[in-house]
Amino acid sequence: MNDDIEETIDWQGSEVDCASCAHCDMLASGKCRLSHACVNDRYARRIDRFFNWNPGLANQYVSHPHFEVRAIAAKHAAVFLLPPLLDDPEETVRWNAARRLPKKHILKLRDDPHREVRIRIVTLLDDSDLVPMLQDRDYYVRLSVARRLAPELLEWMLHDEEAEVRRVVAQRIPPDWLMRMAGDPEPRVRLEIVQRLPAEKLGEMRGDSDWRIRHEVASRIAPEEIGSLIADEDELVRETACARASGGERRRKEGPL
Repeated sequence: MNDDIEETIDWQGSEVDCASCAHCDMLASGKCRLSHACVNDRYARRIDRFFNWNPGLANQYVSHPHFEVRAIAAKHAAVFLLPPLLDDPEETVRWNAARRLPKKHILKLRDDPHREVRIRIVTLLDDSDLVPMLQDRDYYVRLSVARRLAPELLEWMLHDEEAEVRRVVAQRIPPDWLMRMAGDPEPRVRLEIVQRLPAEKLGEMRGDSDWRIRHEVASRIAPEEIGSLIADEDELVRETACARASGGERRRKEGPL
């Protein structure tokens, strides 16, 4: 079955010529197929299929001039050939080499010039090796670190400049750190905090400037601590507070069962 693309063009824009290929003898045995599995084709899917069929040939192609060939060969080549590819000019090649190498070889990619490589490197590293990436210049790299780092190490990220990073931190920090972020300037971060706070701590956020946070407080705080929320400027907060307060008053009047 052929790919949707019918043309058979190599990476330099010329027509693929099986007769001049070093692997032309493989055609008869079905180990390659024009427009389907071909190392000379410029389409990555066909190159990938060629190496899936012939992984033993990958070692010969880790220095190929076409980056797609190097990148796909890196998935199959012997591991001892991969370290030099960490300095390849193409990020796809660097990443495909990194994912197969021991950690000691890939630490330098924490400073890779391409953000996608740094983002992916985060998934391969442990806590102690992630610490240098806490100050990465790209917010999404830091966001990836915040999602992976052990909660007890997130203290360094409580005041990250990017609100979305702090929001993820707020979701994951230990419960006894929550109030340290209760004054965050971003409402989305404070909302994460208030949703995790136990009921006995909610009173400290009763006067928050964001109605969503006050509503969360009103919906869970002890009825006797509703206080000013009964007269809140937001209608939904007032309704929730009044319903909670009246329910608490009714229970007090009825007494224990």
